[in-house]
Amino acid sequence: MKNLEIKTNPAVEIVFANYPDSVRNNMLALRGLVIETAEEIDEITNLEETLKWGEPSYLTKNGSTIRMDWKSKFPNQYAMYFKCTSRLVDTFKMTFKNTFDFEGKRAIVFKMDDRIPEEELKSCIKAALTYHKVKHLATLGI
Repeated sequence: MKNLEIKTNPAVEIVFANYPDSVRNNMLALRGLVIETAEEIDEITNLEETLKWGEPSYLTKNGSTIRMDWKSKFPNQYAMYFKCTSRLVDTFKMTFKNTFDFEGKRAIVFKMDDRIPEEELKSCIKAALTYHKVKHLATLGI
């Protein structure tokens, strides 16, 4: 397996550390799935972990930004966000309409006690991390 270089902005660690105890493990699980998925994609050698709008965000050379966050305004849920002008969420809705809950064209939303369907979510993450290489495909390679 190749080595994935992860460039992490130290402020990201602070955001994860400041999530309430009841939320932190869920957010770290999402983070872990993004990193694990990136490691499994041969053409991705660099992953940038940074903050956008104060939210942990993940970028690759040929991908579309993935963000994730929990908001105190909606304490029983957390979400993974995608660029709303992309075809990502529309494609996820078509492919996984009975698997995930969605927020418009921008997010997959999880309840705190949901069991995350990891393989399906990793398919979504892969599509986002490689978006500019798969956007011409009908289902983005899913």
